[in-house]
Amino acid sequence: MWEVMFWPIVACVLLPWLLVYLGLHVVQRGIIFIDIAMAQMASLGICVAGLLRLDLEGPAAFGIALGFTLVGAAIFSFTGKRESKVPQEAVIGIAYVVAAAAAVLLLSRAAEGDEEIENMLVGNILLVTPADVGKCFGLFAAVGAFHFALRKKFLLVSYDREAAYAQGLRVRWWDFLFYASFGFVVTGFVRIAGVLLVFSYLIVPAACGIHLAGSFARRLLIGWLIALIGGVAGLFFSFHLDLPSGAAIVCTLAAMLVLVTLARALLAMRAPPAKPSRRAAE
Repeated sequence: MWEVMFWPIVACVLLPWLLVYLGLHVVQRGIIFIDIAMAQMASLGICVAGLLRLDLEGPAAFGIALGFTLVGAAIFSFTGKRESKVPQEAVIGIAYVVAAAAAVLLLSRAAEGDEEIENMLVGNILLVTPADVGKCFGLFAAVGAFHFALRKKFLLVSYDREAAYAQGLRVRWWDFLFYASFGFVVTGFVRIAGVLLVFSYLIVPAACGIHLAGSFARRLLIGWLIALIGGVAGLFFSFHLDLPSGAAIVCTLAAMLVLVTLARALLAMRAPPAKPSRRAAE
């Protein structure tokens, strides 16, 4: 058992930390579905590489997938205007649907199209190798260092865009840098985890952190803990119940979000009502 589970567990411990951090930015920006759209674009690039008979683990396939996500980064940064008649969520939704439809069309030409579509959606993290983990972690460390160096600007653009405009920041340029770095992360992770698991790791732990804490640091810490527990527990469920690993982790994370939401609601019900101030009473 441990021989099979060791590297998948290592992947669930080492890799989601950056996804949780980026997920907090995404939730704060109010563009929840940009992560699944970017992941789908990366999957479309992988489908193109597959039809070209390239090694899907090689640099050429990674470059094609990254190219698709960078195109998405340019589109989303350009459409994120302060005032626009078309909401950016509409553009993101269109991009996701078109990328998904194009991937299905491409995979329909493959001999094992149905299997490839399933793998594109949920992946199979149980098959992750030490090389997969090492390359992905190295990429995540580089992107994490980039975000740490520019954290003040990224946090300002995500949490107070009006202040960013007031300070004269080129917000669209910073959006592109964020989405481009986001694309590197998604491209690296979607090849081993699938589209749905990427989305879940980005959004569910961040949502749990927002439910339970107020500061960014505490939300990040709680999100990391939720991602760790949900990932490892989902792996064990998938192994012992013979279930697809990606889908099992997604459902485990969703169950944890439900528990966190119920716990938050119960705590709010038991909390004593706030006493009115003397001025309000008068």
